[in-house]
Amino acid sequence: MTEKLIPNYKRYDLGHQVRGTVVEVVLSCINNIRLMDDGNFNLYAESKDCKFLGGRAEKSPVRLVIPKTGHWHVVVD
Repeated sequence: MTEKLIPNYKRYDLGHQVRGTVVEVVLSCINNIRLMDDGNFNLYAESKDCKFLGGRAEKSPVRLVIPKTGHWHVVVD
């Protein structure tokens, strides 16, 4: 029997955002922060390879800039 791993994350759906919008994430500890568009979030949720902005965040707050207009998500894991 093959068991599918389910990612352990907290998602924040930012909805439609315009290019240049700054997203600020305040953390209480070290985390991975990922800013991704709708298509890449769907890949991430299915444990598939995806593209994102961000990575390991050791200092807070983290500020990321939306690179293109569209539907965006922030994932903290």
